[in-house]
Amino acid sequence: MKKTHIAMAVLAAGALAGGGYGLWALGMSQGMQMMSAPIGAAQTNTEGGVADNPANWTIPQGEAATRRHMATGIKAGDVDPQTGLVVQYYHDPMVPGRKFDSPGKSPFMDMMLVPAYAGAGVADASSVQISPRVQQNLGIRTAVVTQGALATEVITNGTVQWNERERVVIQSRATGFVEKLNVTATLDTVKAGQPLLTLYVPDWVAAQEEFLAIARMQGQGLEPLLEAARQRMRQVGMSPAQIRLVEQSGKVQPRIAITSPRAGVVTDLMVREGMTVQAGSTLMDINGLSTVWVQAEVPEAQAALVRPGMSIKAQAQALPGQQFEGELQAVLPQVNPNTRTVLARMVLKNPKQLLLPGMFVQATLLGGQRSEGVLVPSEAIIRTGKRSVVMLAGEDGRFSPVEIKTGLEQGGQTEVLQGLKAGQSVVLSGQFLIDSEASLRGLEARLNTDDPGAAVHRTDAVVEAVGEDYITVTHPPMPSLGWPEMTMDFALPAEVEVPRSSLKAGSSVDMEFRLVEDDIPAVVSIQPKSTPSRGGAQ
Repeated sequence: MKKTHIAMAVLAAGALAGGGYGLWALGMSQGMQMMSAPIGAAQTNTEGGVADNPANWTIPQGEAATRRHMATGIKAGDVDPQTGLVVQYYHDPMVPGRKFDSPGKSPFMDMMLVPAYAGAGVADASSVQISPRVQQNLGIRTAVVTQGALATEVITNGTVQWNERERVVIQSRATGFVEKLNVTATLDTVKAGQPLLTLYVPDWVAAQEEFLAIARMQGQGLEPLLEAARQRMRQVGMSPAQIRLVEQSGKVQPRIAITSPRAGVVTDLMVREGMTVQAGSTLMDINGLSTVWVQAEVPEAQAALVRPGMSIKAQAQALPGQQFEGELQAVLPQVNPNTRTVLARMVLKNPKQLLLPGMFVQATLLGGQRSEGVLVPSEAIIRTGKRSVVMLAGEDGRFSPVEIKTGLEQGGQTEVLQGLKAGQSVVLSGQFLIDSEASLRGLEARLNTDDPGAAVHRTDAVVEAVGEDYITVTHPPMPSLGWPEMTMDFALPAEVEVPRSSLKAGSSVDMEFRLVEDDIPAVVSIQPKSTPSRGGAQ
């Protein structure tokens, strides 16, 4: 009796263990299937193993649908009774540009073609999908990329300074005494021709008396003596006008009145009444105010936009309502290491002499219109320091990160040199949240160029066969392209670049390739590895 009970217990335990293992195996199988399906994929049915929503099919599910179409005679233009959608065409996911009307095997890869349905969203492994309700909660706003031209307009601030090209230096032509000083303080205004000071020059007395004595003499042959006396007066610093005055008046002129050669302001005064001055010594400096300089700091990033000759319009805080015009005279060849700015020297017209040195002005440099290009709102750009990214808004609430190359920025608009086209939509607000979600899902921004094969992809692979202009390899899954592990062909470059003798069937290689529209991918570089490996891909 006891042996019977023991046998029954052993049988029950075995049945429980077998049932538990069966449930565990079933759970692992379903889990692996879910892992191979894209995020958000619909569950597969029991008949054809095909998901209800074709937009979320994996490649094996698409191949299963093609086999079913071949068995039932479905082709492009027919309605698939299982999905209720019209088949538009069949294509190879690895060569999406080629379309076929009938189901069958791919002429490019060792796989079946997959169907594309009308009315079904395209599964995109490089984008995230957000429902309209969540978009509203996040406050996501979008804007359309436009085509236009930016004006090379640079706004900067600066201070008014003396125009050094309007500066004159007053010097003494002879040694003498300051007998009278008409200008007694710096920053006094003077007019052109106004007397500045009177000098008494003792050395002139002897030279002039000698000249007058010869002039009074009677006789012939005196002209050489008169010319020698004139030369002596020139040597002591007398001007031709002063010499003529002595000849006409017949009197000694020991004093000289120095006048201002231009209207302006006395910026430096070095003499006082009674002082002795030497020949060549500086008496004062006078600076004109008909034009003034503005020294403005231009950010280093905008230095390439400014050039001499640009028109300028400026306003001063101290003179509201007044506008001054001028031009950019020079961009000084020096960068401030602290502020990362360059100095731009501007010349402003100042006919009423309202602008004074030290005043603060805001200047706008007008450089004209640039050629038309693609423009995007500056707030849409995510700058990481190494690159610039925007979130491209697609249909059905899909968003994908796109790397762009930017140019000039002006008035809240940024010029896009590469990566976007006019008419596309980009996210203005909430793009950082979408970018975070994309990063969590492992999506990387791509450079959206006109050439679909511009990006270089890397993987390791095992060589299956080598042809004259192609190679057949088995590569591991490639998440960046959404490709599973498969055996496929790649176009090889010329024999000079990649010798066929270095590639052997069964060998492991590292390869880089580009996608080619309407053709198989093209190998950029391929290098044999020492040992076979089926590692990851990039």
